[in-house]
Amino acid sequence: MGSDFYQLSILPFAGIIIKICRAYTNSQEDFEDYYQEVCLQIWRSKDNFNQQSEWSTWIYRISLNVCLTYLKRRKSGSREIISDTLPEEAIDDSKAFVSDEINELYSAIKHLSETDRAVILLYLEEKSYQEIADIIGSNSNNIGVRITRIKDKLNTILNKKD
Repeated sequence: MGSDFYQLSILPFAGIIIKICRAYTNSQEDFEDYYQEVCLQIWRSKDNFNQQSEWSTWIYRISLNVCLTYLKRRKSGSREIISDTLPEEAIDDSKAFVSDEINELYSAIKHLSETDRAVILLYLEEKSYQEIADIIGSNSNNIGVRITRIKDKLNTILNKKD
């Protein structure tokens, strides 16, 4: 992967990738593997980007697809992620996740279904209902109802920990 492509097309969206990978992993090692794999898949599929959506939407889709695919593979026992270490820039961004409140929220999010995790992460990124629907393959009418239900679930989970 070219350094220029990483610097211009991936690094500005590292926060998105980090948040999604974090929601689908339980260890630093897995997080780093997922992050590397997402970056690789973005690079591999860059020529397929047809500009019908924003680049950030494309990043979300690839990130979610990679995480969901590898989560399913882990459940079935196979593992094929190739990784060295995270680039320094990504490590610097991941320092945003050291607060207890954020850790509690991510812990609660991990109790949600795979699709609900994707929806709430996109909602937390202030994506519109239509953007969320486009990314996860749903319709915008369902998203509002789903978000309300997810918030209720998260409240229940977070209040049980108190």
